[in-house]
Amino acid sequence: MLEIWRAGGSNTGATPELARAVEAEGWDGQMFMDSQSLSADPYVQMGAWAAWTARLKLSPGVTNPLTRNIAVTAAGAATVQAVSNGRAVLGIGRGDSALAYLGLAPARLAAFERALTGLQTLLGGGEIPFEASGEASVHELSLGARPESVKLRWLPEGLPKVPLDVAATGPKVIAMAARIAERVTFSIGAEVERAEWALGLARAAGGAGVSCGAQVIVVCHPDDATAMEVAMAMAPPLARFQVMQGSAAGPSDAGDAASYDAIRSGYDMTKHGGVHETQRLTHGALSPEFVRRFAIVGPPDHCTERLLALRKAGLERFVVVGPGFYPPGWGEAAGLFVREVIPALRAA
Repeated sequence: MLEIWRAGGSNTGATPELARAVEAEGWDGQMFMDSQSLSADPYVQMGAWAAWTARLKLSPGVTNPLTRNIAVTAAGAATVQAVSNGRAVLGIGRGDSALAYLGLAPARLAAFERALTGLQTLLGGGEIPFEASGEASVHELSLGARPESVKLRWLPEGLPKVPLDVAATGPKVIAMAARIAERVTFSIGAEVERAEWALGLARAAGGAGVSCGAQVIVVCHPDDATAMEVAMAMAPPLARFQVMQGSAAGPSDAGDAASYDAIRSGYDMTKHGGVHETQRLTHGALSPEFVRRFAIVGPPDHCTERLLALRKAGLERFVVVGPGFYPPGWGEAAGLFVREVIPALRAA
């Protein structure tokens, strides 16, 4: 069954009115940005939304293995699972703005794989031996007995395991996620060819049972010029994942190189998470053709057609960066995705 998630931002908010409105609009899940310098704490917000909703799934969008010990992350996710009656998902990636605002880069691949494996063990009720961390050890304390491992000893009997959802862009992380996690959510744009490439990598890694989704920008508006103006500003934050640590992998149009170069050299992380006017590149520019391929831009029927093509390719989940990010002043057009596209996707 197709899941349609609403992406979270620094302004997700924690009010009962908003939570109930999002659930009533027909979304399957809500993401909550995890970036301590740019947004409120996602676990507090998820706990509040769990109390205010009955059906909506809840996930950090996304956390990382470095700002919190994985045992702390597992405990937070399992707590949301308990208070929401099984509606939690643990979205995690190598790290982005949360780490950048601490002066850190994304987690290295080997460390990320250890974290994913450890989280699966902890969320499943298992135990992990302590590892040397360079900090003072519990063995330095004068105690009769000491803990020798990490385990969530409080997990309620029968609590369903929280599924792990890995945000992935490059081949190595896609393959890693497919081997370890229940879910992988690609951040590769909205082109069918790129979705098929990522799905092929996941399946080749042995992830036949993994649920594959994608984070996609959808700017749904009847006026093309209005939609493109917003899409040009919304594309860089997601497109930069292709090049922030190297060259873009996967199928690419011959004209994409200049746009990727503009993102690589011109993305301003000090403006990350801000309103659309501040998310312009400081050097170079994206081509409209690149944005039309990377994002889904246009009236409801066009947005529906593009999303259904991705669904046909094999994606089971969309994390939509769209409603909630549109600028003020759109009026009735701001609700077109909810009123027309979501029902059309369900009907198909």
